[in-house]
Amino acid sequence: MVHYGAMTSDILDRAAAAIDGNVMFEPDGRPFGLGLPSDGLGSSHRLRDGVTMIESFAHVHLVETDSAAVVFDSSVPDLGPRVAERIRAGTGTPVSHVVLTHGHRDHAGGAGALIAGLTGVGTRPRLVGHQSLPARMARYRMTDGYNQVVNQRQFGRVPNWDLAGGWAFEVPDLDVTFSDRLQLDAGGLEIELRHVRAETDDHLWAWIPERRVAVTGDLMLWHFPNAGNPAKAQRYPLEWAAALRDIAAAGPELLLPGHGLPIGGSERIRRVLLDTAAVLEELTGLTLDLMNRGAGLDDVLAEARLAGERIRRPYLAPTYDEPEFVVRNVWRLYGGWYDGTPSNLKPARQAAVASELAGLAGGSLALARRAEALAAAGQLAVACHLIDMAAAADPDSATVHGIRADVYWQRRAEQQSVMAAAIYESAARESAATAGVDLPPGA
Repeated sequence: MVHYGAMTSDILDRAAAAIDGNVMFEPDGRPFGLGLPSDGLGSSHRLRDGVTMIESFAHVHLVETDSAAVVFDSSVPDLGPRVAERIRAGTGTPVSHVVLTHGHRDHAGGAGALIAGLTGVGTRPRLVGHQSLPARMARYRMTDGYNQVVNQRQFGRVPNWDLAGGWAFEVPDLDVTFSDRLQLDAGGLEIELRHVRAETDDHLWAWIPERRVAVTGDLMLWHFPNAGNPAKAQRYPLEWAAALRDIAAAGPELLLPGHGLPIGGSERIRRVLLDTAAVLEELTGLTLDLMNRGAGLDDVLAEARLAGERIRRPYLAPTYDEPEFVVRNVWRLYGGWYDGTPSNLKPARQAAVASELAGLAGGSLALARRAEALAAAGQLAVACHLIDMAAAADPDSATVHGIRADVYWQRRAEQQSVMAAAIYESAARESAATAGVDLPPGA
């Protein structure tokens, strides 16, 4: 018999210490889990009787009753079979449902292998997800080349993310879909699934009232909300914030996020959820206020800023996404792509503008040397504009690209967010390859 007792896991103690003491984690690997081994699958943690977390790039959660179990998410494609083995070894209870919180590769990629690995004689788990998830899979197939490029940049060094064959992955046909809410019965345990547009348009979170447990997928991430990702589809910050407030109002005593540490304690959970909702609402409000006053995107980016203390909390640090990117996404959501600068409405090719500026400056090398001097003076943002112009004006110059590699490597070193660092590092590597030079040791 399963007994639903106190929460005892040491990782819950780690979460409590970080939140209560406002202790920041080291940034290395923070967005991606708890320090995973090179094969990408970590430990299993019994958080309380009947609730287990399996560490992965995106964690897998198992909720058991006497007669049935429900699995939330499936990890990446390569790990699906091993997750199934881990679940079979950890419980003798048949799995009735596999619930996908959303259709990202790290949460849904292993679903087919997981279903196959958990299917026994006469028993096959039912695969559950929001009704928008199949359309997401179709979009991934249409944009596989693009996604391969941007995700190789962002995730190329993550264990078990073999992107050489492309980004698209297969998810079996869903057995159960829903639009707004869905009630599941798992051996007499009521599980309510609620849809929200947040990081994705197909996201859901699960509420288990008898256990006071919420499973939140990517709604809580242990870093600043991923509501602005520069190379990805639209995010929905206000709906995300509303969902966080709904979760807080339900009063969970155990929160199971898709990344990072699980959180125990109703007041602690409430604080984290409401803090996160507040920063999304504040940033959106600042952006919309400026837009409503006629500001262009350049001014909005300069003025829509959160107070520094808001992002110095261990669960809101901009170590993956960052507020500036969220501002851009709010602009895109409510204002479209035109940034308010007339020359950008139907712009000339960058190379044409760059050639004109290089001619005025005395050549592409003059632009590059000025960029180098600005970088040395700490003005890296302006330096990047000039070095990109120099490279566009003279794309085959090894000297220009050598300077560009150095400027972008310096810019990368300044970044706290994974996304910005990855993009700048990619630019540095591209120019280093063109110039035939090496990046600094450790690159």
